[in-house]
Amino acid sequence: MKETPVDKTIVERIIKESGIPPIKKASIREIVNLVNQIEKETKTRFIHLEMGVPGLPASEVGVQAEIEALKKGVASIYPNIDGIPELKDEGSRFIKMFLDIDVEARGIIPSVGSMQGSMAAIMIANRCNKKKNRTLFIDPGFPVQKQQHQILGIKYESFDVYHYRGEKLREKIESYLQKGNISTIIYSNPNNPSWICFHNKELQIIGELATKYDVVVIEDLAYFAMDFRSDYSKPGVPPFQPSVAKYTDNYVLLVSSSKVFSYAGQRVGIIVIGNKLYSRNFPDLKRFYSSDKFGYVIVHGVIYALSAGTTHSSQFAMAAMLKAASDGTYNFVDSVKEYGERARQMKDLFIKNGFRIVYDMDEDLALADGFYFTVSYRNMIGPKLVETLLYYGISALPLSVTGSVHSDGLRVCVSQVTKENISDLQSKLEKFNANHS
Repeated sequence: MKETPVDKTIVERIIKESGIPPIKKASIREIVNLVNQIEKETKTRFIHLEMGVPGLPASEVGVQAEIEALKKGVASIYPNIDGIPELKDEGSRFIKMFLDIDVEARGIIPSVGSMQGSMAAIMIANRCNKKKNRTLFIDPGFPVQKQQHQILGIKYESFDVYHYRGEKLREKIESYLQKGNISTIIYSNPNNPSWICFHNKELQIIGELATKYDVVVIEDLAYFAMDFRSDYSKPGVPPFQPSVAKYTDNYVLLVSSSKVFSYAGQRVGIIVIGNKLYSRNFPDLKRFYSSDKFGYVIVHGVIYALSAGTTHSSQFAMAAMLKAASDGTYNFVDSVKEYGERARQMKDLFIKNGFRIVYDMDEDLALADGFYFTVSYRNMIGPKLVETLLYYGISALPLSVTGSVHSDGLRVCVSQVTKENISDLQSKLEKFNANHS
């Protein structure tokens, strides 16, 4: 057996003792927990590519606003469930400045990160019509959203979008919607994990079909404006972050503070509900809630029951960051462009060491450099590749848990690889390739 930087027998034992599902089914957090155990026992410093932890300092604008709010005593006061006025107003303004979409302040609702926003939106959208009982995922996608469906007992369909770009997307989506049982469409843009980005024509197709078949679109904008091929950083000036909200009234947008503001630790984001959807009545909601009004139910029927609102001080932080961005005094896009440079360097290292980029094209354009990319190695299937890389001190996520058809692929997150440990990644990849080429 060829020598590896991490003792193979220890890794195999810890995997066996961990009790986690097979790696091809393990969640992100389960893999992280496994790797933490291996690091502790082997005293080996791993390169963490598996989890999207922000690798940049938190926005100082948010930090200072939260400190001031705490000093004023908000920690002892329950927040409004539907959000403090400052956040609702600045959220509405931010959506206008960076998406060119008019959303009333009432449709801006704080959430405990986009994870809670997703859970809340799923719970409502899948109960609006008792004849429509499942979600359509445009994959690959964020695996935890499928876990949320499993927890809620909600069925879903999915397809890998890579070979259905452009006009091909219409026929593919419509083949599912024609069945009459799809209530919701979910995707992320830019996409986690592939980093493909839907352009306006594709979003128009999604929007038109959502209107035609009366389906709610949940658009996850966790990586807002992070397609660095276009400059979306200027408030009120085109180009704007592309969004399905331009093409249908049936939308819920999830805007997170975690990546674009590096504010992940405070678990705050906003749910953005279109004006018409917010006010719309769905009689079937009365099966579960006291009201049949979409916007009222998401606040008083779901958010209240899940967490009774979002942390008071973090709402002030979010409001301040959105305000500074809309004022043009805080260029949040410039703050995260470092991820694009890391991706460029890391892709080069992987390619030089025998890997290939799995999702390599964004329709007719080269894939952007951003928060994620995907790789495979020769004929090794994804879960086996994940396990083998553990012997070299590298941790990644198999694409098998994201709805991808590429069973040989891995998701690589660039955020935790800094200038200080890029050379460590290089040496680990070189050792791996030398032992497997």
